This record gives sequence, structure tokens and C-alpha cells, in this order.
Amino acid sequence: MGILNGKTVLLTGALGTLGRAQAQRLAEEGANLLLLDRPDHPDGPGLAKRLADASGRKVEFVGQDLNDLEGTTAAARKLTDSHGGFDILINNAAHIVNRPFEEFSIAEYEDQIRINSSAGFVLAQALAPGMKAKHYGKIVNLCSVTQNGRWNGYVPYVVSKSALLGLTKSLARELGPFGIRVNAVAPGAVVSEAEERIFGDRLQQYNDWVLENQCLKQRIAPTAIAEAVLFLVSPASDMITGHNLPVDGGF
Repeated sequence: MGILNGKTVLLTGALGTLGRAQAQRLAEEGANLLLLDRPDHPDGPGLAKRLADASGRKVEFVGQDLNDLEGTTAAARKLTDSHGGFDILINNAAHIVNRPFEEFSIAEYEDQIRINSSAGFVLAQALAPGMKAKHYGKIVNLCSVTQNGRWNGYVPYVVSKSALLGLTKSLARELGPFGIRVNAVAPGAVVSEAEERIFGDRLQQYNDWVLENQCLKQRIAPTAIAEAVLFLVSPASDMITGHNLPVDGGF
């Protein structure tokens, strides 16, 4: 029996590098999963089936554009009704672009704010009543090492993740009396598809820079983030709320 046996989890950004690692660990530990990602993602149903077959748990893909906040609220409420509420919400989805801040349009800035932080607000708002009814819930928000101020070219992303951290601390205070714990994980420079997309032919230079700045001289694997998230949604962290756990190799 896994430590999350019977718990129902909504995981956003489930088809990205970090999301897939989290989904696998959550399923291994007995969770029933709803994997939320873009409706047009080609591997959504396939990943859900593979995880369900391997774990024997209920795993379902949910296609939803988090840029559409009203649609996201409606989808979350519908899922809550159809699944009898949720025990765990993991706001993992992220949209990240690297360029000088003068080159971002207002629309591009707002896209990152909506996906990276506002979506976390509307999902928590939609799922919290069900958690309150159970007097139990875990919410984990994925923040970022970029909030330490040592990264260039990520202004909208850093702003959005800083807002998500503020949401974490505020919700921890507001929801604590109802038995709901709210925490954050701040991943460092994780080996991912995103860094390959962003840095392209500069990837080796970026890799060298990361290792130079980290205390630990090895790159962070997605599984390291998955284990931190698993800890925060497990009974082992029941007396922890309002905190941000860096998993950054000592950056």
C-alpha cells in the first residue's frame, strides 16, 4: 500500500518534464490522478494509460488551457463534482520564455501571469470547498530558483512565480483552520526539455554556468523535484504549511 493510497490528485502541467516525474511517483504511491495539460498535447491519453496500467490506479487526462481562467474554473468545478472532490492539488504548470524584458509584449507578459500564477488561484478557489468539507487537503505550488534574482531574461516568469509564492503563504494562513496545508517547492536548474528549447546551441555554456554556481556539482534530475513534492503531499509533512522548499543544489 502506498502512502497516497486512495487520495485523489489534480496535477497541472502533467505532460512536461517535471510533471511526468511527479505523475509517476504519485501513481506509484497509490494516488488516483487527473493529469491536466493543454488539450492539444499529443501524449495526454497515452501517458494516462501507461501510468494506469503500471500502477493499477485510476489515471485520467484532462485537456484544459490554463490561459482561459474562466474555463479553468468551470472545468475544475465539474471535475470536483464528478470525482467527489480532491485531496491534493499540485500547481506545476509553467510557461517560460527567456528574452530581455523590453522585448515582451503586454500579451506575452499576461500569458505567463495567467498560466503560472492566476491559474493556481482559480484552481485552489475551485477545489478548496471540497477540501474544507473533508477538513483535509494539500496544495503544492511549484515556484522557482529564479526568484533569487540571479537570472537574466525571465522578468514575466519571475513575477508570476513570486505571485505564486505570495499565494502559497496567504492561502496557508487562510486555509489552515480547515486542515488544508499549502506549501511550495522551488526547483533549481533541472535538466529538462525546457532548457534545451531555451538555450539550444548554448546548452553546454549554460550547463557550465549552473554547475559553477551550485554548491553541489551535479545537475538536478526531475525525480529530485518529484520526491520533494511527494514529501509535501504525504502524511510526513502534515505539520508543515506556508513554506517554500528549495531543491536547487545550493544555488
